[in-house]
Amino acid sequence: MKGNAVFKSGYNRCLRRLAHLPPGARLPSENELALALDISRTTIRAVLAALEERGIVGRAGGQRHLVRVPTEPDHFPDVQTLSAGAAFERRFLEWILQGDFRAGQLLNAAELARQFGTSTTTIRECLARFQHFGLLERRPNSSWLFNGITVEFVREIYDVREMFELRATRSFIERPDTAPEWRELAVIEQEHRAILAHLDRDFALFPQADERLHRIIHEATGNRFIIDFYNVVATLFHYTYRWNREDARQRSATALTEHLDYIDALRSRDPRAIDARCRKHLRTACATLIGSIETRANTAAPHAAILT
Repeated sequence: MKGNAVFKSGYNRCLRRLAHLPPGARLPSENELALALDISRTTIRAVLAALEERGIVGRAGGQRHLVRVPTEPDHFPDVQTLSAGAAFERRFLEWILQGDFRAGQLLNAAELARQFGTSTTTIRECLARFQHFGLLERRPNSSWLFNGITVEFVREIYDVREMFELRATRSFIERPDTAPEWRELAVIEQEHRAILAHLDRDFALFPQADERLHRIIHEATGNRFIIDFYNVVATLFHYTYRWNREDARQRSATALTEHLDYIDALRSRDPRAIDARCRKHLRTACATLIGSIETRANTAAPHAAILT
C-alpha cells in the first residue's frame, strides 16, 4: 500500500510538471525527473511506463516526448496518494464530516472497526490522534465523544496554522532557484490561472488547488509535526467548505486571487510581503470556514447547539 501511494503521488507530481510543456516537447532524463520529483529511479521508471501506456508520453529514438497535455482526469485521486495510515484517517474524517454527526454524539471503536473493515488497534490510534486535536474525548467502554467542529475549534486551529505556515514560508524561500519546489509552484500557479479563466465551469476545482499550494509550502519544512497537522487541516477545509454552497464561485475567485498574490510574494523572497499575504489569505480562509459552520448549524434546527 505504501509503495502504491508513493507511485501514485510521484505520478501526479509528474503530470503537474508535464502540464506546462507543449505537445512534442522532450522530457528530461530519468535521473533528472527522479531528482526533481524526489523519488527513486525505480519509481520514475514505473511512472514513465504508466504515462506511455496511457498515451501521455511517447518514445522515439530512445528519447521520450510529450504526446498530449495531461488533464485532471489523468490524475489519481489525492486520497490514493497518501500513506495507508494517512488515507485511513482521511476516510474517517470525511465520514464524520459528510454524515449527520453533531457535537455530543458517541462513537464506538469496535463498531467503527467492523464498519471500516480494519482492526480496533488501527481505529484507536486514529481516534487518539483526533483526541489530540480536541475533536474527540475518550469515554468508558471503548466509546468516544465527538466534540463537533465549532467556531471556537476553528479559531484555535487557525492560530496554530498561521504560526506553522509562516514558519514554513521561511523554509520555502531558503530553497535554491533550482529546487523542485519552485518548479512545482510554477505549475500550481498555472493551474490557478486556468481555473480563474474558466471560473464558471471550474470553480469547484479550487479545494484541490488550495491543498496543493499549501502542502508544498508546509512540506518544505521537512517537519513531520507541521506536515501531520496540515493533513488534518486540509481534510477539515475540503469537507466543511462544501457545507456552504452560497457564493461558492465568488469565494473561490477571491481565494484564487489571494493565492496568486501569495505566490508572487514567495517569489519575491521578501519576508514582509510574504507575512502580509499569508496572514491575509489565512484570515479569509478562517472566515470562510466559520461561515460554513454557521450555515450548517442554521440548517440543522434539532442540533442548533453545534456552535459554542
